[in-house]
Amino acid sequence: AGGGMVTVVMNGVKQLRAVTIDPEVVSADDVEMLQDLIVAAVNDAQRKVDEEVAGRMGGMMGGLRIPGFGG
Repeated sequence: AGGGMVTVVMNGVKQLRAVTIDPEVVSADDVEMLQDLIVAAVNDAQRKVDEEVAGRMGGMMGGLRIPGFGG
């Protein structure tokens, strides 16, 4: 998030595995911005996991339209 200032790594069951924060972002004067960047990075990672799971499930389901599985 924020052009790579905060990145998170999440596994396929949406467990947060790592958080990386660019030292340039860490400022006692702007904690709120850092918090917003972390939230945005986690939300982006969750969206990417959802897309990956939906894509893989779509291929495995052979085109079946099952709600919640990318169909």
